[in-house]
Amino acid sequence: MSRASKRLNVALVQMRCSTDPDDNMRRACGRLREAADRGARVACLPELFRTQYFCQVEDASRFDLAEPIPGPSTEILAQVARETGLVIVASLFERRAAGLYHNTAVVLEGDGSIRGRYRKMHIPDDPLYYEKYYFTPGDLGFQVFETEPARVGTLVCWDQWYPEAARLTALKGAELLFYPTAIGWHPAEKAEFGEAQASAWETMQRAHAIANGVFVGAVNRIGHEGPTDGGLEFWGGTFLADPFGRVLARAGRDTEEVLVVECDLALMEETRRNWPFLRDRRIDAYGSITQRFIDERS
Repeated sequence: MSRASKRLNVALVQMRCSTDPDDNMRRACGRLREAADRGARVACLPELFRTQYFCQVEDASRFDLAEPIPGPSTEILAQVARETGLVIVASLFERRAAGLYHNTAVVLEGDGSIRGRYRKMHIPDDPLYYEKYYFTPGDLGFQVFETEPARVGTLVCWDQWYPEAARLTALKGAELLFYPTAIGWHPAEKAEFGEAQASAWETMQRAHAIANGVFVGAVNRIGHEGPTDGGLEFWGGTFLADPFGRVLARAGRDTEEVLVVECDLALMEETRRNWPFLRDRRIDAYGSITQRFIDERS
């Protein structure tokens, strides 16, 4: 017996980020309104969309970019949500207290209220991605937010490489799993490693969709940021995958786009009946997963 359809349109906003936070917010709100006009019920913006990716350097003055939640950005986005009825997932640089900052995804309900927030759990420290300097690791755990159209799970960028994060969010009931992202190439490495890096990025998130039987949206930015002889070239490629891992829509590498994709949430039931990974999990045998490494030689 087939389940009744539960269809809704989901929007992913791929954009270029300028050096002007107000300009970025203005353009993001325009894209959100466009998404709503095209029938979207839920929309996600890229990671830290209000600014260019400031973590390329360690500079204490950049903490001035942070803001409280609730705060100026959530007030503006709440107004858009109230106007359109859109559920909005927005990644912000949160100032929690003096000297305490997080990379935070906020979920706003269609009435403008804040449904909740997720603080990025996995914090990278790589060349030009010096996030450990800026962000305290999240302390709210993995969460799902019950919004009017769907149960929304949020993770952020570096979280996307960890199957444990996707699994725990799915186990809490996520139907839509969003990854606001800022990922790109080091220009000097693009020719040698670029294709493989971008392919691995997409493959990993499609695997989360398959392993957990959920819809996954990865939302990246585009454009070159930083010094012209270095910096980062963000590779776009925003996409949405269904619970079978099929890519339903994908944005280009260098174009600003609003993907609006119809998702039938009833497909989760059909997929999980045929691929019952949650049923067959050996939860009695996974205790060692909480260890950093298992060296049976010692």
